[in-house]
Amino acid sequence: MEERLKAGPLWEGDSWGLVFTTEAGRPLNHQVVTHHFQQSLTRAGLPKWRFHDQRHAAASFMLAQGVPLRVVMEVLGHSTINVTADVYGHLAPELSRDATARVGEVLFGRS
Repeated sequence: MEERLKAGPLWEGDSWGLVFTTEAGRPLNHQVVTHHFQQSLTRAGLPKWRFHDQRHAAASFMLAQGVPLRVVMEVLGHSTINVTADVYGHLAPELSRDATARVGEVLFGRS
């Protein structure tokens, strides 16, 4: 809101509904965002990642923490749960082993 007021009549952001914009409310340039992201990773001593890799990591972390697939689908904005399952289905065997170990602990006091 502060940026909108500061830009006054130059503000163009109402039609896009974006969260992050330029000072005039326009969409950010993806090359500029990527450049700043890579600089931040370098300063933090982290390896280079594509910006989109964060999305995959977030989904993987949510699934590993037991977040239901339907919730992951909604967070990612996938149109159907099948899309989410197709993209992240490779995680299912690992999560199944974890679930089996947890059931073993409950039933038999061991994994």
